[in-house]
Amino acid sequence: MKIALFPGSFDPVTKAHVDIVERSLGLFDKLYIGIGANSSKQGLLSMAKREELLRAVFNHEPKIEIVTYEGLTVNFCRSINAAWMIRGIRTVSDFEYEKAIAQMNHALAPDIESIFIVSKPGYSSISSTIVRDILRYNGDVSKFIPAAALDHL
Repeated sequence: MKIALFPGSFDPVTKAHVDIVERSLGLFDKLYIGIGANSSKQGLLSMAKREELLRAVFNHEPKIEIVTYEGLTVNFCRSINAAWMIRGIRTVSDFEYEKAIAQMNHALAPDIESIFIVSKPGYSSISSTIVRDILRYNGDVSKFIPAAALDHL
């Protein structure tokens, strides 16, 4: 069975995340979407709220399981038997950042492969960080958030 993890903070989930998930599904038998507790990011939504949003968006897809985790992502991959880690790339700076993480992960866990999926051009400007700022100031995020998640914000 081919199992992958798409890790992230998903604070909040965006249309760009959904695009990466949908494009990944055909590659794997099971795809975990892992909401990681990230100590270096200031979160807006609780872990429970992020999980609720992701479930609302992906509840129709039997190959997807939404989970939360703490600690090293490669250790979590091992705990769920995921041999692949999916990462979305929007920009050159994303690539540099993700490349460094992938190389460190490979040093820690050479049996887990990182797969980069480049975002579609229309999604390259959407980031959870920017969407969080719009939410903080009561702006309209409907262009950036999947419709199924909007009802839960």
